[in-house]
Amino acid sequence: MTIHFGTDGWRAVMSDTFTFSNLRQVTQAISDAIASEAWLNGSTVNETPVTKSVVVGFDTRFLSDRYAVDVARVMAANGFKVYLAQADAPTPVISYAVRHLNAIAGIMITASHNAPRYNGVKLKSAYAASASPEQCRKVEVYLNDNESQGRGPNLMDFNQAKELKLIRRFNPIPAYHEFIRGLIDLDKIADNPQRIVVDSMYGSGRGVIRTILQGTGCEVTEIRGEMNPGFGGVHPEPIARYLGALAGAISMGMGNFGLATDGDADRIGAMDERGNFVDPHKIMSLALKYLVEKRGMSGSVVRTVSTTRMIDRLAAKYGLTVHETPVGFNHIADYMMKEDVLIGGEESGGISFKGHIPEGDGVIMGLLLLEIVAESGITLYELVENLLQEVGPAEYERKDIRLRLPVSKEKMVAHLTQEAPQSIAGEKLAAITTRDGVKYLFADDSWLLIRPSGTEPVLRVYAEGRSKEMVKAMLAYGESVAETVH
Repeated sequence: MTIHFGTDGWRAVMSDTFTFSNLRQVTQAISDAIASEAWLNGSTVNETPVTKSVVVGFDTRFLSDRYAVDVARVMAANGFKVYLAQADAPTPVISYAVRHLNAIAGIMITASHNAPRYNGVKLKSAYAASASPEQCRKVEVYLNDNESQGRGPNLMDFNQAKELKLIRRFNPIPAYHEFIRGLIDLDKIADNPQRIVVDSMYGSGRGVIRTILQGTGCEVTEIRGEMNPGFGGVHPEPIARYLGALAGAISMGMGNFGLATDGDADRIGAMDERGNFVDPHKIMSLALKYLVEKRGMSGSVVRTVSTTRMIDRLAAKYGLTVHETPVGFNHIADYMMKEDVLIGGEESGGISFKGHIPEGDGVIMGLLLLEIVAESGITLYELVENLLQEVGPAEYERKDIRLRLPVSKEKMVAHLTQEAPQSIAGEKLAAITTRDGVKYLFADDSWLLIRPSGTEPVLRVYAEGRSKEMVKAMLAYGESVAETVH
């Protein structure tokens, strides 16, 4: 059994490594880690004592509901009270339920935006955020220790656990809805109701946005909202290449713009009335602008190393501090839990803002974007154009380049730093950072990020420039680097 429990939990191919047997072993290790004294640094979360209970949720993937039942059985056999979701639900909904129910942890069965053949486990802390790297390492220590000692998982009969009230089925959606209504101005949306298409991509966000908007006068058409564990054969990731169905719905006049959430609805993507993809860079920038200028809010801004510099230009205009983190929302959550953060997000679509849980949430960001459009009185296309005129232009592209052989991440970072280009496409190199991979910053605020994968022979190359030509030149440089790797 080769299982690596990383900072985002565990993902594997179903019927290969992701099996019922391995899942029970992983769950036992989670139980052992949660039961340890070091799981919580303190005994309270937001001054409320946590209880020996866990929340278990699942997405729409094949067998996710059955896997969740087995997780509940193991946790119950270890003496935990388990709140098991009645039906598939978004990851941020399960995370909020952890805090709402004063649970010590949450376990979500999902492989998020990964291909249909995958499934996985996301582990949530009592703070309604992803478990910390230290907590995840503790799970892996128990996993390896249990395996070396031949210790199998504790397992309780499901019906017996229900009779003993160790497992309780519940609906996490109503409490989440009530919480969201305090963060989104539904009256403002009702004052200028929109016609929108919501693309749930067959994921567990299905029906959630539509239900929250009931009574606002908005005309909501949901596509790909039925149960389809194979996700129609595509990755449930809200990026342009997988949103042909949303573009088609908009071109047919089913809505004036579109919102898309991924397999477990913790990521957001959008599409304007002309069928242009509105990426998370633009969504986060529009949200920052709106929260400051229209809501009068303030606080620091947190973005990952691969996220647009439009954020920095807006923050400079408003006099706000910007924190740059490695890729991964858990790094953003660290800031959200220790200081006054206005908004935090990453290029993959995980974004959250002040007042919400420290977790990427595609549902609330979709609703906030709807509020922004409703308040503006103009179209999403016009909003983006105005944004780009103010803090753009900002052309962006990402490319994953497979290497011939695995390469040491440390050696690659050292090589990229020592052999840095003096300029690209006539723009001089202004600075180099090595927070996560190597990032070259150029004089015109363009940037190129090259991140060697720590798990496979791949270079992830990200580029943002003032022109498409600059982006192409930077990507070409990234490709030339890949060709020199031996």
